[in-house]
Amino acid sequence: MPTLPLLLLALAADPQPKGYSLPLIDLTDQRYRQVVVDHEPKQYLGHPTTVLLEDGKTILAVYPKGHGKGAIILKRSSDGGKTWSDRLPTPKSWETSLETPTIHRVIDAKGTRRLVLFSGLYPIRSSISEDDGKTWSELKPIFAHGGIVAMGCVIKLTTPGHYRAMFHDDGRCFATDPKARKIEKPAKFTLYQTLSTDGGRTWAEPEAITASTEYHWCEPGAVRSPDGKQLAVLLRENSRKHNSGVIFSTDEGKTWTEPREVPGALTGDRHVCGYAPDGRLVVTFRDTTLESPTKGDWVAWVGKYDDIVGGREGQYRVRLMDNTHAWDCAYAGLEVLPDGTFVGTTYGHWSKGQPPYIVGVRFTLAELDELAKPKK
Repeated sequence: MPTLPLLLLALAADPQPKGYSLPLIDLTDQRYRQVVVDHEPKQYLGHPTTVLLEDGKTILAVYPKGHGKGAIILKRSSDGGKTWSDRLPTPKSWETSLETPTIHRVIDAKGTRRLVLFSGLYPIRSSISEDDGKTWSELKPIFAHGGIVAMGCVIKLTTPGHYRAMFHDDGRCFATDPKARKIEKPAKFTLYQTLSTDGGRTWAEPEAITASTEYHWCEPGAVRSPDGKQLAVLLRENSRKHNSGVIFSTDEGKTWTEPREVPGALTGDRHVCGYAPDGRLVVTFRDTTLESPTKGDWVAWVGKYDDIVGGREGQYRVRLMDNTHAWDCAYAGLEVLPDGTFVGTTYGHWSKGQPPYIVGVRFTLAELDELAKPKK
């Protein structure tokens, strides 16, 4: 593993509130927004990610038949998430997935479009489609290492065909020697990135960005600044002692700032970001804010990119759905349709006493702004 710069091991000491004071909107009872994507009685369905194709209406969703592992299920919506297909045929190797799958659109320098699905733990494997998800290759290792939630984010770089992907490990998966694959005491979480220069076909040896035993940074969610000059990556904090974190890069991910905590308003697991047509930013995640009335629920944050840079709370928060479990929900896909409609797709314990299943919620910021207005 490359030697980490001391700067990246240092942690910012800026104090951040453990809760939040910005307004909270609740969409829980607005059932007309909700679509059941997949529900199988007595079967755990969880941890989806989605990708929106270039036609602006076709969405693919992948998720495991189990908690973070199990056979990968694929579904397609042809109308922007209003309705969904039956479960689609998948390669035999998808049944062997050991981790949460993720799906991403990548395009090489010649303009060839691909979908890449990743499956983690040991080793990290990928499956590729070059016909928009109609057919797929079998899962194959992309390098000799493993990792958790691979790849939590895939960042399109300014050089055509170049992408950075990120994942994390707690010691169980990255080492190539099986005897070294164990969680140390105290546990050390390491955030890695890897580079593809051929549109997602192959990936370089991973490099460590930051590692810590005090701050368990993991599950990266990336967003590019509106002017395109900066990258930000929001991070889950898994020790549950601190707020979530953020790192920044102004050189396309070659170097990153030291992690620092974000306000309580942005604290959660598995951040996924999307821009509205007016330039505001929506971030969806599982609420793990240390002090929050919606802790454990599926929520969204609305604000500006500059709020993240400036460490500000943002405009308002939204409870998208009420999870009946203490925490198990909201690894969400988030897509923005051409008309500005946001389509969130996630899992959760939506019916008390039942295993989790997959739902979608649709909204626009104009609708949320109206709900956020003070009552007269």
